[in-house]
Amino acid sequence: MSGDELLQRVRGLAATGERVVVGIAGCPGAGKSTLAGWLVERLSAAGLPAVWVPMDGFHLADVELERLGRLGRKGAIDTFDAHGYLALLRRLRAETATVVYAPSFDRDIEQPIAGAIAVPPAARVVVSEGNYLLAADEPWRQVRQAMTEVWYAEVDDRVRLERLTRRHVEFGKSPDQAARWVAEVDEPNAVAIRATRAGADLLVDLDRRR
Repeated sequence: MSGDELLQRVRGLAATGERVVVGIAGCPGAGKSTLAGWLVERLSAAGLPAVWVPMDGFHLADVELERLGRLGRKGAIDTFDAHGYLALLRRLRAETATVVYAPSFDRDIEQPIAGAIAVPPAARVVVSEGNYLLAADEPWRQVRQAMTEVWYAEVDDRVRLERLTRRHVEFGKSPDQAARWVAEVDEPNAVAIRATRAGADLLVDLDRRR
């Protein structure tokens, strides 16, 4: 599906007049953030105000992951505040008369930042990308239901793994540490994420999108 077709699809969803929440799922390094940013920019430029609210803002802080013994596999499904994320999605759908504040995730410090993203009443579309939007376990099943649609983004695995390893290096890991993290943490997560692919409303091949 082309970029223009993706934009037209969202316009159609927004034609009801209700706020639309589009989720973008996919494996680590698949390009979810790139697609989300592009979609928000193009929709807003076309007169359909949109805001990007990443699921990564609901990473548990390192101090809590350390307490739980999960810091060494940060990014796994149980290292997120899924109930908090669900509550925000429900607010975004229901509270359209006031500003709703959402957390972001700062990759430089690898920590969530509370209240960093403002979703104003004028926002017609919210785009939220994350690994586990199609997971079947609770409360993730309700996360899926709280979204208007969920798309699954995919790209050639060779490109994805190169991109993912490079990103880890850019944010402080040595090449060896990055490769080990991808193999021991990211890829086991990717296996579980890929198994949810069939539940998406739309498959987006990022190799083909123009």
